[in-house]
Amino acid sequence: MKHWLLKSEPSVFGLEQLRAAPKKTTHWDGVRNYQARNLLRDEIQVGDEAFLYHSNCAEPGIVGILRVVRSGYPDHTAFEPGHDHHDPGSTPENPRWYMVDVQLVRALKRVITLEELRAHQEQKLRDFQLLRRGNRLSVMPVSDVHWRFILSRE
Repeated sequence: MKHWLLKSEPSVFGLEQLRAAPKKTTHWDGVRNYQARNLLRDEIQVGDEAFLYHSNCAEPGIVGILRVVRSGYPDHTAFEPGHDHHDPGSTPENPRWYMVDVQLVRALKRVITLEELRAHQEQKLRDFQLLRRGNRLSVMPVSDVHWRFILSRE
């Protein structure tokens, strides 16, 4: 099992929307970055766990834990004209974008904020991809060491 971090703006898709989804399960769609797409398509597998990270909000941070319940498959929102994620260059015969299905395992007891994560950047979270300058990926791997340390902060 691998660990991941999935980043989303809570106003677009956050913990509350996932909590309200049937069986607390939905697809993780709309990724339009090739590096993140490759992770969704090739690396993330059923049973993997991920942190749900809220970005671009008053208090950015890790808010929950997700489990992958379906590995990468074509993102159908790219095929839908008028959809926010539509991409005319992506077709069902030659899909460009992929998504996975995730299920909420649980909300964290408290938000582990970006500020708190940064406070540990020099020691416990060295090389944590989220903290790298200029990192804007919405999907990223999390090492077992970083996963355990972050959960110990809860």
